[in-house]
Amino acid sequence: MMFWYMIQASLDFPLWLRVSHYINLLFIGLLIRSGLQILGAHPRLYWHDSSDPRRAWLTLTKKKIPEGKLYTSMDDEVSVSPFLGLPGKKNLGLGRHWHFFSIIFWVLNGLVYVTLLFVTGEWSRLIPTSWSIVPAAWHTFVTYITLHIPPASEFRPYDPLQQLAYAAVVFLLGPFMLATGAAMSPAIEARFPWYLKLLGGKQSARSLHYLSLILFTVFIFVHTALVLIVHFQSNVRAIVLGSETSDLGLAFTIGVIALLVVAIIYIWSSWYTLRRRSLMQHALGAIVDPVRRFLLHKAVSKQRYGSDDISTYFWVNGRPPQEDEFKALVANDFSDWRLQIGGLVEHPLQFSLADLRAFPKHTQITKHNCIQGWSGIAEWSGVSLSELMEVCGVRPEVKYLVFTSYQRGAQSYPEATDEEKQRYFYETIDMQQARHHQTILAYEMNGIPLLLEHGAPLRLRVETLLGYKMVKYLHSIDFVEDYSHIGAGQGGFREDVQFYGRGAEV
Repeated sequence: MMFWYMIQASLDFPLWLRVSHYINLLFIGLLIRSGLQILGAHPRLYWHDSSDPRRAWLTLTKKKIPEGKLYTSMDDEVSVSPFLGLPGKKNLGLGRHWHFFSIIFWVLNGLVYVTLLFVTGEWSRLIPTSWSIVPAAWHTFVTYITLHIPPASEFRPYDPLQQLAYAAVVFLLGPFMLATGAAMSPAIEARFPWYLKLLGGKQSARSLHYLSLILFTVFIFVHTALVLIVHFQSNVRAIVLGSETSDLGLAFTIGVIALLVVAIIYIWSSWYTLRRRSLMQHALGAIVDPVRRFLLHKAVSKQRYGSDDISTYFWVNGRPPQEDEFKALVANDFSDWRLQIGGLVEHPLQFSLADLRAFPKHTQITKHNCIQGWSGIAEWSGVSLSELMEVCGVRPEVKYLVFTSYQRGAQSYPEATDEEKQRYFYETIDMQQARHHQTILAYEMNGIPLLLEHGAPLRLRVETLLGYKMVKYLHSIDFVEDYSHIGAGQGGFREDVQFYGRGAEV
């Protein structure tokens, strides 16, 4: 053991540092590519939470919003090339899975790196100990900008400009990306509304996250260019084998192989995910879902917005049902509509809109967070789901609620296959989420009955979840012990799409 320690201590770049650097290279690339996939789902950036496309500061699509025609956020989604996005095309759900999977290992690798940096005393290679580094870094910058190369004597092991840049990336830019990324979680936003205010709101955090991505990408390109241009032979020896006196041929060979492995993983991750969507959803979800449940599932909404915060623009996601049955309900102003309550309840019941309005009215101003990235604040009024559950007499074995819509795949998912277009949209929530005081069945939005495009006559509101879980055009609620027998058994239409039908193996 002492011999191994002496070998490590004698190297300019310890083994743990080189390994963590390589792991970082792998996962930062996966993060950037999956981040581009997520951005493609809503390619507009804002500084305000109403996500008004007329006020977007950056629009990354040529699509125009037509006047006098229903244009949904799903229509606004763009297909991302698999060479850029992960996995590519229109695969937001799998892109999010890859993003969360990558962030878990990127963060773990970063924590190990920073811990060892201080435990081994190597922190001084990054953290400046004197203000003299500032003028020294400026001198180095002038050297680079005038197309000169600093002498090898200025590298200890980095030159002053590199040291400042690396320290800023590790201790400022990286944590800032994590902070802005966390702000886009509906659960965190609902539980800690003050945190979002520090960043100017969700959309500001999303914009800052994107700008951080640009900075990271610029850093990677500049860093790579300097490695190749400035003292390349010393760099490749140190980065691969740890010492500038190592064998150049061996270092170069190992380095090329290592980069090829990363490139192969990047190519494979898109190719295989597009071919085996369900398999990759389960493989990634086996790691992502437990971590997400542990960190976010028990978050309790504490959202409190004022009437002045209500958005002047509220995106629509999905289109109203087109079946004759539903059109007849619309024509009669939903007077014949009934909400069906069934499953594991003591009293299966039907409720008309008038019946629901007879319950105590709950009104709340909360923020809607779409999985695509846009948000909007609205006032929602309706009946508390927990009060409805008391009337129905929910049996003790119930664990989940299944909400089924009049909407089919044809209206809720533009990319649906012919078979998926015929399935009814549904989603599930658990009993903990159902009992929360801000979980309501809303029949009004901003003081008026729900408009057709926003889910009339009734829609679910669960303020710690993403918008696709809040089923619109409600037809029925069923109380079940498990949902493995419903649809493809994944807990919702959107989840099933990645597992079955469009998500099946090609």
